[in-house]
Amino acid sequence: MIKILIVEDQTMLKDSLEYVLNSQSDMEVIGVTDDASKAPDLCSELKPDLVLMDVITGDKNGIVYAAQIRKDLPDIKIIVMTGLPEITFIDEARKAGAHSFIYKNTGNEHLLYVIHNTMNGTGYYPGPAIKPPFADQLTEREIAVVRLIYRGIPRSGMLKELEISEMTLKKIIKSILDKTGFDSVMEFAVYAAVNNLIVGEGYKKPDA
Repeated sequence: MIKILIVEDQTMLKDSLEYVLNSQSDMEVIGVTDDASKAPDLCSELKPDLVLMDVITGDKNGIVYAAQIRKDLPDIKIIVMTGLPEITFIDEARKAGAHSFIYKNTGNEHLLYVIHNTMNGTGYYPGPAIKPPFADQLTEREIAVVRLIYRGIPRSGMLKELEISEMTLKKIIKSILDKTGFDSVMEFAVYAAVNNLIVGEGYKKPDA
């Protein structure tokens, strides 16, 4: 029996995954969480054989916690998932030690195929996706916010470190999203780090 922990913050998908996996004769969902930061402790407590890890849960970077699980509990297999097929987190997932990587729009049969192969020692990674264009280069203050978000600094910490108001922070985040076309600033923070757009204290504008 393959014991599985699901880390996913979309309720419908989470419920669907739990139903499909529990319907298999050789699989059992032993834990579900919508917060990637709780996954390492749940792994220590529940001892799953495999973790289905969403790239982004709320404002948490799932790949960071996948790396922590691989370091602390190397026998647990990890499949990283994303619902953002236009963005590639593949290289970052590899660096974190994830065994496989899938897009959420995959069918149930493919998901089960990847799970079985991952458990049998054969990882799965799709080809890289196309990166989206950017409207403009970010300002130094905007990239400072991106770096802090990627590091997991809470809003109160960002306000203190940057010496700005809550209203100013909201305006900066809106500007980042307007320029990049992302729906979530955490998604962009992970994307920027994965694709080496954060360079030292600055930001490298993507090639045209």
